[in-house]
Amino acid sequence: MKKLSLRTRVLTGTIAATALAAGTFGAVSANAAAPAAAPAAIIRADAGNDNLQQSTHLTIEAATQAAQATLDAAEKENQRVSVAVVDRNGNTIVTLRGDGAGPQSYESAEKKAFTAVSWNAPTSVLAGRLAQAPNLKDIPGTLFLAGGAPVTAKGAPIAGIGVAGAPSGDLDEKFAQAGVAALAK
Repeated sequence: MKKLSLRTRVLTGTIAATALAAGTFGAVSANAAAPAAAPAAIIRADAGNDNLQQSTHLTIEAATQAAQATLDAAEKENQRVSVAVVDRNGNTIVTLRGDGAGPQSYESAEKKAFTAVSWNAPTSVLAGRLAQAPNLKDIPGTLFLAGGAPVTAKGAPIAGIGVAGAPSGDLDEKFAQAGVAALAK
């Protein structure tokens, strides 16, 4: 058998690769033109049979009313605070930063509101639990200082009001409770 030159071998390999690529391209093109398979049957969930849970949410008007009542209670005592109202999932509905409130108070108020609604308890009560469970303070987004109060409907938490900026957590929580009380009127 005659040995092929390097040039002949390269040329032969190139032609073979080109032919293989053309065949593959043609097969892919032919498959792309073929009709798609019928979609799988659509599965629908039955929303009946007690599969749904209804939840109650504060309206923006109610959240604003509660935040303003909270801020008003603080202003009556010459306190400069920030107020946050969050929904059951911890999403902020309304925040009000009172005149002269410190820059840290805004975020602290949101965290206190989130903490109160998450555990359905005033944050002053939750702060007391840190002695038995010090790792609670490590949960992201929480702040275990007095100043947060849950808002409930039919015994379930639906929102949280957080206040920060007064000289003590007891005052912060007193103002948050004024916001909760405003919703009861």
